[in-house]
Amino acid sequence: MIAPRLSGVIERRLLVNYRVEPGMAAALLPAPLRPQLVRGWAVGGICLLRLGDTRPRWAPGGTGLRSENAAHRIAVEWDGPAGVETGVYIPRRDSGSRINVLAGGRVFPGEHGAAVFDVQETPDEVRIEYETRDGATRVSAEARVVDELRGSVLFRGLDEASEFFRRGPKGFSATRTGLHLDGMELHADAWRVEATEIRSVRSSFFEDPDRFPPGSALLDSALLMRNVPVRWDPLPPLALVSAGYDVAVAS
Repeated sequence: MIAPRLSGVIERRLLVNYRVEPGMAAALLPAPLRPQLVRGWAVGGICLLRLGDTRPRWAPGGTGLRSENAAHRIAVEWDGPAGVETGVYIPRRDSGSRINVLAGGRVFPGEHGAAVFDVQETPDEVRIEYETRDGATRVSAEARVVDELRGSVLFRGLDEASEFFRRGPKGFSATRTGLHLDGMELHADAWRVEATEIRSVRSSFFEDPDRFPPGSALLDSALLMRNVPVRWDPLPPLALVSAGYDVAVAS
């Protein structure tokens, strides 16, 4: 796969955050990744993302794809050539775009499952529901924009939360081969996020008692990003420490 460099716009990115017991998060990670801890907790989440004008960087603006997407994530760190690096591990990606499902892992890094999305938005509120076509994953989230981040155990305020996610732009996605992880790096010159108040969230991934026993994954906070031009650069695949380690895309 010779992946293109991509450009686009994050039209809306609702990032729902969970604080996760470190041992439970570590059990989901392939070596050499380990949980990145904040105040003693691992950080999990769901990224509910509408992308606009997604295209190869050489293509003119206005010719790209618009799509609804979702990614389940765990903040991670690993030992790189220059020291400890940070980013996210993505056990599952889903998309409402047939093109993304067909091209993910083939034309650009990141295998995607097929999903159906239902989205309702106003300037102050957002409600997103989706279910994968295989029935394995279901998510619903409703949040309202507020003036400051309140009630988070992970982050003391909006600025701290924003900086945490800005400093982890590399994402590594599980692949069906189980031999490596696909990598992409996000670049945003005008990084900006808004605080939200969570009205409700349901997630078959984080509410699965076999994956997260009761009390080991707790809803923490949510952030909103809107209308931010971005670029993505492919990263070299991240080889796993043990060949054949099972990191198949999570259901």
